[in-house]
Amino acid sequence: MNLHPAMNEPIASPITGLSEEEALRRRKQGLGNDAQVKTGRSYGRIVRDNVFTFFNIVLFTLAAILLMLGSPRDALFTGAIAFVNAVIATAQEIRAKRKLDAIALLTRPKATVIRDGVAREIDPAEVVRGDILEVGPGDQVVADGVVVGDSAADFDESLLTGESNPVPKRAGDPVYSGSFVLVGRTRYEAQKVGVESFANKLAAGARQFTRTLTPLQREVNLFVRILLALVVYFGVMIAVTYLVTRNATLLQSVQAASVVFGLAPASLFLMIVVAYALGAVRIADKGALVQQANAIESLCHVDVLCLDKTGTLTANRIQLARVFPLNGRAEADVRRLLGVYACSIGAANATSEAIATACGGDAVQPIASIPFSSARKWSALAFDAPEIAGAYVLGAPEMLQPALSGDRSWHAEARIWANAGHRVLLFAAADIESLAIVDGAEPMLPAGLTALGLLTFTDELRPEARETLAGFRKAGVAVKIISGDNPHTVAAVARQAGLGDDDAPIKQISGPELALLDEAAFGHAVAETAIFGRITPEQKQRIVRTLRDQGRYVGMTGDGVNDVLALKQANLSIAMQSGAQATRSVADIVLLHDSFAVLPAALMEGQRIMHGMEDTLRLYLTRIFTLAFLINTIALLSAGFPYTPAQNSVIAIFSLTIPAFFLTLWAPAGAVPHGSLVRKLVNFVLPATIVTSLFSSGVYLYFLIVTENWPYAQLILTYASIAMGLLLVIFVQPPIEFLAGGDRLAGDWRPTILALSLMLVLLASPYNPILRGFFGLAPLRSLTDGLIVAGVTVAWMIVLRLVWKRRIIDRYLDVNLADGEPTVTQA
Repeated sequence: MNLHPAMNEPIASPITGLSEEEALRRRKQGLGNDAQVKTGRSYGRIVRDNVFTFFNIVLFTLAAILLMLGSPRDALFTGAIAFVNAVIATAQEIRAKRKLDAIALLTRPKATVIRDGVAREIDPAEVVRGDILEVGPGDQVVADGVVVGDSAADFDESLLTGESNPVPKRAGDPVYSGSFVLVGRTRYEAQKVGVESFANKLAAGARQFTRTLTPLQREVNLFVRILLALVVYFGVMIAVTYLVTRNATLLQSVQAASVVFGLAPASLFLMIVVAYALGAVRIADKGALVQQANAIESLCHVDVLCLDKTGTLTANRIQLARVFPLNGRAEADVRRLLGVYACSIGAANATSEAIATACGGDAVQPIASIPFSSARKWSALAFDAPEIAGAYVLGAPEMLQPALSGDRSWHAEARIWANAGHRVLLFAAADIESLAIVDGAEPMLPAGLTALGLLTFTDELRPEARETLAGFRKAGVAVKIISGDNPHTVAAVARQAGLGDDDAPIKQISGPELALLDEAAFGHAVAETAIFGRITPEQKQRIVRTLRDQGRYVGMTGDGVNDVLALKQANLSIAMQSGAQATRSVADIVLLHDSFAVLPAALMEGQRIMHGMEDTLRLYLTRIFTLAFLINTIALLSAGFPYTPAQNSVIAIFSLTIPAFFLTLWAPAGAVPHGSLVRKLVNFVLPATIVTSLFSSGVYLYFLIVTENWPYAQLILTYASIAMGLLLVIFVQPPIEFLAGGDRLAGDWRPTILALSLMLVLLASPYNPILRGFFGLAPLRSLTDGLIVAGVTVAWMIVLRLVWKRRIIDRYLDVNLADGEPTVTQA
């Protein structure tokens, strides 16, 4: 038995591979491909990150101090509420992790290993050093090794090197884990497995879980920095007040500190993380696995979706419909040659399988072969067997046409079938010497091709295709179909699926036509065209890049290795579960069960998540910045402190926690406008903060001066803050145009009904023993005080609406807060 010179182990035959017994022995020796790479947080990490944050620890400490100082209610609302929120967030994230981890098992890649002379699929972790593995188009290399046998293939190593040029590999050439096959089929021997492989060494740190900020979190980070600065500022002021000036007792200082630390934005990022986790679960329930956190954001922003025809609009169940013999050949003879050709291809695909099924035939060993390439649109084989000697080419008629000689009357027939939605291919022959293959050079068509037959194929239109395209229109998403097929074929199938208007032709263009355009004309064609046919992978990538350069937010779906370049270029990449391993590895979302119909529902779910997040952030930031303004104003006037910790928590429960839950639950679908989220939030938050702060400060100072009773002024301010906070919910989701000032018209009455219902609970709480015992809200001293609070609230509502409608703050700042442009001053 031959031994491997480097590993001192038996060398596996490229034909038979290792035996199962030998593979088991090597696994027991620790030579398996079982590297453990964490792709998500552990359960312990989730608990630590959600519960034991710096600000939570501070709040728990303050709660303990308040309890020792004899203020149990303040202690409860300072510590318990933060703990409950953290526990709920932890439970939700763990639930999401369990479900998503279980679903992710469905998309794990498989490896084809040769054991005891039989090829079978196994989990990549079951591969051992010395195994012989077989890879074809789209298959990923799962362990470092060398090519064995006589076959060859082109590999894409861009996931490792960043270079997307094909790398040809033949016997003795090294292959690296993480690369994948573009063209051809070959075998390789696994030599470095597990942590020793190139990809695992390269990704040892990168593939560990890291808390990568999403675009939304990066924008919110601006508010986080401001709030952190305010927390530090107010914390220093409280410490100075107690330690230096002695103007406050220890209890008052601790109470103030607990309110100030309520400004801490720790829950802001947590809210985004949990919302994404729950959104990923809901989308998974619809049949799509989210593999990247920012895919939730991308879903809501997509305004143009690029689709492939095969596997998306159609089910990729290709059947050979007709064979039209050409140049005097008999149909039976053409079918015989087609059968041999299809059965002899090393890297079979759906088209060759359809031909083999319809024509039959036996495999014959070719003396030369050029596998099908999405860039070339043709494949070729050469045989020296006497009965079929010659070179044969199968491909797109447009691509074979330059090398054809003889009768070309079949053009009209090909156009008819293409317009009917059939895929059309041409089968041609040439002398055996005309097929020349030069190592390292791009294959060339044999000269002097003679057309043997015209082939038409049918594919099954997905039953849900029409409904799916209608769903995209409802979601405000434009659809462009990019395919390697004839553009007339693609347009016919698209029209069957309901794309375009019945009385208007669908604009279409072919890859060769695009190749003749300059940059400006190319951009115009991409913007105006809906159907792209005979497109190469590089052109597909350029189309996606051009759409992005034009300001579009591009989603791209794909299932084949020819889609990888475009998928990596898109804002949102979507792969089919049954697609090539390479497409699944680069995709942000994987469609489970290949259900294209889930995409519109997933897009609308993403829109709902983002709308809910925006509405919640409007309430959250207005509340936090108003509190900061109040603390600063009252401190400058030496007028005490606005709230106790219990009152601050009650305000948050009424005006933030409960409304935010339902606003997220009821969030509408619909296109999310592009632009900075910070800009959109400032458009609402800045006017609301200024007006609310002024009215809140006024009502607090008025009652403090009139009654000379600080706790009663705090109670009045608590009632006013809750009332204004609940009415702010109506402004966030205005049911009628009259109330639509700071936000878009929603037309949904449910948030308004919720706000008014909570207002009734607020009014009843001082007189209900249970509610009063929990919230600690005492009755007001007189009806007059209640009328003053009601009048201030109504006046606040009128002034805030006026500020929004008249754009008063925009005019003062000379900036349109909605888009950031300077305002136009009327003469």
